[in-house]
Amino acid sequence: MKSSHAQQALDKALKGPEFEKRVRRRNAKDSASAYGISIGGIGVILSVLLIMFFLLYVVMPLFVPAKVEKHEQYAIPGTQNETTLYYGIDEYQETALRFTKSGKLYGFDVATGKLISEDSLPLNGQHITSFTVISEIDNVLAFALSDGTVLIAKYGYGVSYPNDVRTITPKVDYPFGEEPVELASAPIEKIAAKQTDSDLVFAYKQMGSDEVVIKQYSKVESMLTDTISLEEGYVGTFELKNTADWLELDGSMRNLYVISKTGVTNYYNLSDIENPALIQHVNMLNNDEKLTTVRFLLGDYSLMLGTDKGNVIQWFPVRDNNNEFALHEIRSFKVGNSPIQTIAIEKNRKGFATTDTSGQFNLYHSTAERHLNSTQVTDKGAAGFVTISNRADGAFVETSDGQLVHYKIENHHPDVSVSSLWGKVWYEGYSEPEYVWQSSSASVDFEPKFSMTPLTFGTIKAAMYSMLFAVPIAVLAAIFTAFFMDKKTRQWVKPSVELIEALPTVILGFLAGLWLAPYMESHLPGFFSLLIVVPLGIVIFGLTWSKLPESIRLMVPVGKRAVLMIPVVIVLGWLSLQLSDPLENAFFDGDMRHWLTFTAGIDFDQRNAMVIGFAMGFALIPTIFSVTEDAIYNVPSYLINGSLALGASGWQTLVGVVLPTASPGIFSAIMLGFGRGVGETMIVLMASGNTPLMETNLFEGMRTLSANLAVEMPEAAVDSSHYRVLFLSGLVLFIFTFIFNTLAEVVRQRMRRKYGSL
Repeated sequence: MKSSHAQQALDKALKGPEFEKRVRRRNAKDSASAYGISIGGIGVILSVLLIMFFLLYVVMPLFVPAKVEKHEQYAIPGTQNETTLYYGIDEYQETALRFTKSGKLYGFDVATGKLISEDSLPLNGQHITSFTVISEIDNVLAFALSDGTVLIAKYGYGVSYPNDVRTITPKVDYPFGEEPVELASAPIEKIAAKQTDSDLVFAYKQMGSDEVVIKQYSKVESMLTDTISLEEGYVGTFELKNTADWLELDGSMRNLYVISKTGVTNYYNLSDIENPALIQHVNMLNNDEKLTTVRFLLGDYSLMLGTDKGNVIQWFPVRDNNNEFALHEIRSFKVGNSPIQTIAIEKNRKGFATTDTSGQFNLYHSTAERHLNSTQVTDKGAAGFVTISNRADGAFVETSDGQLVHYKIENHHPDVSVSSLWGKVWYEGYSEPEYVWQSSSASVDFEPKFSMTPLTFGTIKAAMYSMLFAVPIAVLAAIFTAFFMDKKTRQWVKPSVELIEALPTVILGFLAGLWLAPYMESHLPGFFSLLIVVPLGIVIFGLTWSKLPESIRLMVPVGKRAVLMIPVVIVLGWLSLQLSDPLENAFFDGDMRHWLTFTAGIDFDQRNAMVIGFAMGFALIPTIFSVTEDAIYNVPSYLINGSLALGASGWQTLVGVVLPTASPGIFSAIMLGFGRGVGETMIVLMASGNTPLMETNLFEGMRTLSANLAVEMPEAAVDSSHYRVLFLSGLVLFIFTFIFNTLAEVVRQRMRRKYGSL
């Protein structure tokens, strides 16, 4: 009877409208949960992909080639049968000024080629025999005349607003007066000149002479009229040892190059103008090549040589180990097979343009070794004289048939390439190719250095040293806590360790940079003795404990004996630091840092990788400990009990059963710690010294990708190359983390399959 009543109640509960309603409600909840979890997972994946695509969107313009569009073409303004010496273009590309060898000045409208003004240089009946650019940036030119004098001119543009319309008019001033400077007694065949705020130096060769003369002038400003006059100072001469087809004086006014068309070059040091010193005789070309043009790159340091084989070769002086300079070939560019006609330089970057006899116009960037664009100017002959506008957003190219072609240029990021980002680059002033990050400088002719290699190296270096400190401590502590410690003590230890993770990393970085780094510097032997004294002392204490009578040992339960190690570790740590001074006096002449630097030859920075290892390792311990401890603690008890029942000891069970089973979780914990170490910002920002070096030295600092972003992003101009390269740093960090996490997951799954059958 009771059985029948129970059966009726069960049938009523599992059948009928109420039951079906409950089933539908449960199914709806299951479906909603499944869809919710799926949508959430897909949303996370899409969010990550959107972040990656945004980074790609910002970074991709770095690798887009230059865009060159023909804007206008017209007959060369002025008399077309005259040789052009120079073009000046205003920064808005509205008006331009043409200088010719006859001394004519033609101002014209860029859009139409229509003449705006026409004037002549005050040549006083003489004619121009040689020409040089004193300063590309300051628009200062020098014209050597047939009577041995030199006229110095500075061009610019006047802005007026007739009828409220902006009008730009070319103009030419003479900073030292319209009277030419009396330089020589005969026509000047070749001339080079450079200036500073206080001096002006000429190097010249007179027609029919076998000597080069160097003259230095001091600039003297009149207190009454604000005019500047030149006062002759030092004079030096030397006899030519080769043909002087080009005289090139660099921006420091200390290096003079006498270059022939065959490439034979004599390099003179003008530090003592009265006694020029020949320091190198070198052939800068192959035997079958001839020079067609020579120009300095921006900054007047690198020589750019155009040849009749269509090559452009870059040379500059390099300092050797004996502090002596010599010209070296740095890099070359294969433009084509036709002779190079002209080389023009950009006035704000290390870029240049070439024209050749096949009618092509090419854009390059020297440091990035990047060919940016190739444009056919004319099919009827050669492309001749070329000039790039002040902002490098336009160019004039003359053709052999008397046409002037104006191009608009979009070339925003020529100074970045794959080779400059990841390869060694030979920068101006460096003795060899190097990996360098230096994104800004006070000088206008600065050569940006955007090597990602030292930043990536610094990221890995910081993570590895911190992992060396954190992994042994965290993993061993987790093993003891999960396997040997009793449950009650574990409930205190585990939350206490995990609580460390709540400490803001900015506080840890602050303490590491302002307290730990100087303290470690003054107690270096003590910190090294920590690595020996503490482990050795723990082993000795353990052996001593094992020799005590069993009645004493049983007074402390096995699971609580770890508490006894706390005072031991504290005392051993204190003892190690107290040993610092005796060890320093005994082995390092009282100063270990001085000994490292001057005896061992090891560079030492106060904020170094050792500080990062301790500080960031301390921050990584809770992450690695928590995940490792959970993995070991969750090993099924039947595996442990079965091992113990078969006669295995606790250590044998740990090594043979527990660790293999928990190994996927332990590996995940280590990779989580490594991932956090790679992305850590504040600790490395405040305690690493922020020096982007490629050094494994424990006592030198580093700069990481994340710290570099934090330091430089606020100062980067939006959409500049620097700005986009910083976003590239973020993308590299993103990809780096993604790859390591993917590899970690693959390894973890394989380990799980391997040990899942235990």
